[in-house]
Amino acid sequence: MSEVVQQIFSAILEGDKDKAAESVETALTDGLSPTRVLEDGLIAAMSEVGRRFEAGEFYVPEMLVSARAMQAGLARLKPQLIRAAVKPLGRIAIGTVKGDLHEIGKNLVGMMLEGAGFEIQDLGVDVPPDTFVQAAREGACIVAISALLTTTMSSMQDTVAALEAAGLRPRVRVMVGGAPVTQTFADRIGADGFAPDASQAVALARRLIQA
Repeated sequence: MSEVVQQIFSAILEGDKDKAAESVETALTDGLSPTRVLEDGLIAAMSEVGRRFEAGEFYVPEMLVSARAMQAGLARLKPQLIRAAVKPLGRIAIGTVKGDLHEIGKNLVGMMLEGAGFEIQDLGVDVPPDTFVQAAREGACIVAISALLTTTMSSMQDTVAALEAAGLRPRVRVMVGGAPVTQTFADRIGADGFAPDASQAVALARRLIQA
């Protein structure tokens, strides 16, 4: 790993937004390819963040500041990725279900997925099934649905049913998560996968995109 890529990697782990952005700029000025900066810098760093979370070395606050540093670096990198025609792993439409206004968990999952190389379409909170369906029609290959309230979990089932009614389920994968959600519930409503946290959401999305 080159020195400047190591600086990007370290800045993200340390949650230093300014350093992450500056290091990305330096890497591009030095002639490193956007793909290398993305893969060896940003994606590698977020993979390490996920590993540390799984090992109990990082907690949600550390994940959040690292993800924000990654986003600062990615904002500098995106124009070069577009020019180089670097394609994302796939588009994920993510949102919190209708009736639920909680967004911290959803935002963290979205940032972690973006750091893993996915294109994220953030639908926000209080998202009705039809909005998820429209996102799928527009090219999302994965729909990621969050709920923090037991009273809104039924909206997840409504969303899966709406995708089925629209004839989109054969090509769109559905992943669900949130504090009250379980694997048993995910299986019952016909979702393709359940992730209990942001780190495992990345691993799940990678599996689903290859399915």
